[in-house]
Amino acid sequence: MSDIDQFFLRANLLIDKLESILPEQNNRDELNAAPALRWRCRERRSWLEPVRVLSDVQLDDLRHIDRQKQIIIRNTGQFLSSYPANNVLLWGPRGTGKSSLIKALLNHFKQDGLRLIEVERTHLQDLHDICDQIRGMNGRFIIYCDDLSFEANDSSYKALKVILDGSLSTTPDNVLIYATSNRRHLMPEYMSENREAGIVDGELHLGESTEEKISLSERFGVWLSFHPFNQEQYLGIVDYWVKKLDGAVTDVEDMHQMALRWALEHGSRSGRTAWQFARDWTGRKKLEQGGGL
Repeated sequence: MSDIDQFFLRANLLIDKLESILPEQNNRDELNAAPALRWRCRERRSWLEPVRVLSDVQLDDLRHIDRQKQIIIRNTGQFLSSYPANNVLLWGPRGTGKSSLIKALLNHFKQDGLRLIEVERTHLQDLHDICDQIRGMNGRFIIYCDDLSFEANDSSYKALKVILDGSLSTTPDNVLIYATSNRRHLMPEYMSENREAGIVDGELHLGESTEEKISLSERFGVWLSFHPFNQEQYLGIVDYWVKKLDGAVTDVEDMHQMALRWALEHGSRSGRTAWQFARDWTGRKKLEQGGGL
C-alpha cells in the first residue's frame, strides 16, 4: 500500500472515531419545534438538544403555594407579552414545589410561545453562547437552572453576577433566568459573618461577606420563598394525589396514619414526600386488588 493510501486510510479511521464520540447534531427545525431544550457540554463542545419527554405536572397539581403561583404567572405573562419582567429566584426547603412550579409553568404557557432551556449551574457562564445559538429561533426563552447554589470557596458565582447584571452585553429581551435554590442567598451563611456587621451613624451596615452574598441573589428581581407544609397541608396533598391516581380509599384515617409515618421516615412533610407516598400507597392497593405479580 502506497504512502498516500495509508494516509487516507488513517484519515478515514480518524473521522469514523470522531463521528462515534461527537454528539448527534439537531437540525434547526427540530430545535424550533421543541418547547424545552437542554444545554449540553462535552469536552470543548456545547450544543442545544430537545428534551424528548416532558413532565406533565399542571399548576392545579401544586397545592398551598397559591401566592407563589400568582406572582410567577404574572411575571411570565408580562414576559410573554413583551412587557418588562424580572429574573426569578425560587428558594426554600427541598420538596416544596419549586422545580415543579417551573415545569408546570411551561405546560401552562407553551402554547403561548414560552420555551425552556435547562442549564446546569456549572454551565451558566455559557449564557451568552446560549443566546447566540437561539438568536432567530421562535418563542421567548426562560433559562432554567435547578438547585442553584455555590460553596464558600467557589468563585464561579462572580461570573454569574456579571452575566445577570453587570456585563457590557446584556441578555436579549426574549430571555429571562429562573432558578431554584435551597439557599436564600445561594451561598452558605455562617454565624461568624454577623460579627462583621456594625452601626454607622445609627444605621446597621452588613459586613463585606454578607454584602457579597446578597449582591448575587439580588440580581434576581423576584424572590419567591417556599416553606415546609404543616400536617394538615401535607395530608391534604396526600389526599389530592391519591384521588388523582384513582386510589380507592376505604379508611381515610388509616391512610393518613401511614402517610404520617412515611413522612417521619423520610424526615420531611413536603409535597414531594406526599406525592411519593400516594404513589406507593395507591400502587400497593391496586396490586392487592388486581392480583398482580
